[in-house]
Amino acid sequence: MHLEALIESLLFVADRTVTVQELATTLEIDQDEIENALEGLKTTYQDRGICLQRKGERLQLVSPPEAGPVIERFLGLEISGKLSPAALETIAIVAYRQPITRIQVDAIRGVNSDSVLRSLVRRGLLEQVGRAETVGHPILYGITFSFLEQFGLESLTSLPRWDELNQELGERETRLIEDDIG
Repeated sequence: MHLEALIESLLFVADRTVTVQELATTLEIDQDEIENALEGLKTTYQDRGICLQRKGERLQLVSPPEAGPVIERFLGLEISGKLSPAALETIAIVAYRQPITRIQVDAIRGVNSDSVLRSLVRRGLLEQVGRAETVGHPILYGITFSFLEQFGLESLTSLPRWDELNQELGERETRLIEDDIG
């Protein structure tokens, strides 16, 4: 059986995320071979009903985000509660700046983010990824695999580049100001 097919079979039957190391150990091959096969699978899954989702070394087969509404309707699932603007702002900061402390998030937002961070951790979108090597050793936050799933991202590299996003936001703001003046 072809390596890509074996990896696909393992990911399909796994009831959790799987690491590249686990695949290499199970298949008794080098991790570089696994990485090459994963690239092939990623290409194969373009415009298909499944996609390969990755966070660091952890992998999982998932349905593409575009299929979400149809799948929810088919399974009779209700859409979970929406995130508040404060939660969206906080999770965006963490996604782009992780690992990050609460105090760093507070400095960027300009307000206390303690309750928002706790809520996002409870919802499984953020997690503690370590402690900072500074006075008090504050908690470092990062996004979770569930964040990728719920936002329909294959990996963090699927996020728009910060400089491009910043430029687009600046252009929109300029247009809004010009529309108000004009």
